[in-house]
Amino acid sequence: MPLILLVDDNEMNADMLSRRLIRRGYTVVVAGDGADGVAHALVQTPDLVLMDMQLPVVNGWEAVRLIRRTPSLANVPVIGLSAHYGDDESDAMREAGCDEVEVKPVELPRLLAKISALLARGGGAIPGAGS
Repeated sequence: MPLILLVDDNEMNADMLSRRLIRRGYTVVVAGDGADGVAHALVQTPDLVLMDMQLPVVNGWEAVRLIRRTPSLANVPVIGLSAHYGDDESDAMREAGCDEVEVKPVELPRLLAKISALLARGGGAIPGAGS
């Protein structure tokens, strides 16, 4: 089961999204701020990170940069999540190190397609794919 690290300070959003991902065969670990997210990433080496960009303690921008500067995490795919989505925001998120960007509220089928594509690119197992 691929391990997804979900970093979001909104407990209701994190709970809802994590339950939806678990039902689709993913293992999900939730962190409530950027510092906790980086700490979880260092200990658990997730297969993919879903990172809200507006976080307390350490914001998502800096958390992604810290993840990218860590050799064991440098190639872990990161999807940035933001309610403030536009071309400038998307470009800045990619410059910070996000592989993909998803607007909040999350449209689950689109997010799942991005997760599957990034995991496939990295050679990770995808729930429901194959036999």
